[in-house]
Amino acid sequence: MGNRRRVAERRKTRPAVVAGMIAVVVGGAGIGVYALYGSGAAADDRTQTSTADHKPKVKTGPLSAAEVTSTATAFLTSWQQGKVSTAAAATSDSKAATALLTGWTKDAHLIAPTLTPGPRTGDKVPFSVKTAVAYKGLSKPLTYGSSLTVVRNTTTGKPQVHWTASLVHPDLADGDTLVTGASGTPPIKAFDRDGGELTTAKYPSLGTVLDGLRDKFGKTAGGKAGIELRVVRAKDSKSSDKTLAELSKGTPGTVKTTLSPTLQAAAERQVTTQARSSVVVLRPSTGEILAVANAGHGFNTAFQGSLAPGSTMKVITSSLLIEKDLASPDKPHPCPKYFTYGGWKFQNDDKFEIKGGTFKASFARSCNTAFISQAGKLDNDSLTKQAQQVFGLSMNNWAIGVPSFDGAVPVQSAAQKAASLIGQGGVRMNPLNMASVAATVESGTFKQPYLVSPSVDHRTLATASRTMSPATLSALRELMSYTAAYGTAAEAMSGVTGNVGAKTGSAEVDGQKKPNGWFTAYRGDLAAAGVAQAGGHGGDTAGPIVAALLKIGG
Repeated sequence: MGNRRRVAERRKTRPAVVAGMIAVVVGGAGIGVYALYGSGAAADDRTQTSTADHKPKVKTGPLSAAEVTSTATAFLTSWQQGKVSTAAAATSDSKAATALLTGWTKDAHLIAPTLTPGPRTGDKVPFSVKTAVAYKGLSKPLTYGSSLTVVRNTTTGKPQVHWTASLVHPDLADGDTLVTGASGTPPIKAFDRDGGELTTAKYPSLGTVLDGLRDKFGKTAGGKAGIELRVVRAKDSKSSDKTLAELSKGTPGTVKTTLSPTLQAAAERQVTTQARSSVVVLRPSTGEILAVANAGHGFNTAFQGSLAPGSTMKVITSSLLIEKDLASPDKPHPCPKYFTYGGWKFQNDDKFEIKGGTFKASFARSCNTAFISQAGKLDNDSLTKQAQQVFGLSMNNWAIGVPSFDGAVPVQSAAQKAASLIGQGGVRMNPLNMASVAATVESGTFKQPYLVSPSVDHRTLATASRTMSPATLSALRELMSYTAAYGTAAEAMSGVTGNVGAKTGSAEVDGQKKPNGWFTAYRGDLAAAGVAQAGGHGGDTAGPIVAALLKIGG
């Protein structure tokens, strides 16, 4: 603040009020000093009012029913009447709204819309859209439902429609567009390994898979493009374009997949038994994908999910510890209630401990501290290299025939490194990845999974740079076999006979009351993995789904 100038004597005369401010003239060298008294400050014995007090107050608090209804109605009415600028101005992002609503008529060729709001629920208003696609003499009616949310503008206090592309059509994500015209990619008909056609009517989970197959093989499968309304994804999107309406049918090409009709049908049934579940079945000897299913059909979690795999990651970690002679199935191995590393205190489920136990016992019961305790003996990149070099993961080079995520095992240090050993920290996987892990253990060699044979388009499949030693492989199979028979996977694997192995997992997720439940297993020349998001322990949730598919066989 600096040194304040001291005024020697206070004037006893009342100063003049000029334009809402008090001008106090202090004598000396002809300099005028102006003191401004703001809100709550006293000027002599009079209380002054700042001009700021006259500013209109911004309305806050919850929206009233009338505000929600009137805002939604105004937006929908303007959209229906083609008043794009007015409709866009009623949203939280007028620029994005203008672009998409303009494209709705100009690019998508949608005409004469009727937008009908439904009953309000809080700040949300559902509405139906009845319109038609009209393009070069062709037309087709289109009806769908959507919803919008009304929010209060934090600057003005006025209600407005929260802008998101999905309110224009539920299949749109931000950055996507709607386009009607000759489809850039001809349609396809996809078939299972036995020659049966794959449709979403028969296999609801395959919508995203069929979209991906069309994107990848449509131009080379021998088909001819038709006229259609479709969602064109943003450049950085991992999803495939989606057809919403066909005005004229193209001639489809054909694509044969590796899917087993028996296992695919069974997988579709199994995921209906557990909310938010996903599963993948592979053939370890070849890498062929035999089934893929998701309880929800909007996103292919089975292929593209990015989730912490929990203790199923201990299959990879165990192979690393065995190779480095830090663990062996029948050797004593510590499993305390707690272990602190990198400033974090780790514990086991229900804070159990195993006194005088072996590594096999710790693996079978999924003891976290048995793995955390070895973190200090490993380099920061040890787990990353093991996942890449032996299991073919985390290199972003899989080419299965449709979009997929190849797993992530980043190099980490301190507590995050320790957490990665038990499938937390920065490790991310999906059922495809974890089914591949089980397949690698069963066959002894990583074979990149694929849905369409590489001979169709001569693409190169990913490989791993090395295999486990026979001793390490034998020990790892022993651990998984013991877990399937006597450990946390035993109940789910009951009745699954033959050469079997399994591992359960649960991964804590912020904001979820229950963890994501994981399960990966093999039986002979079949390997499978599943996840039940927010389902609880893997043995109770994903386990029965995986085991049921292994019982069916190929």
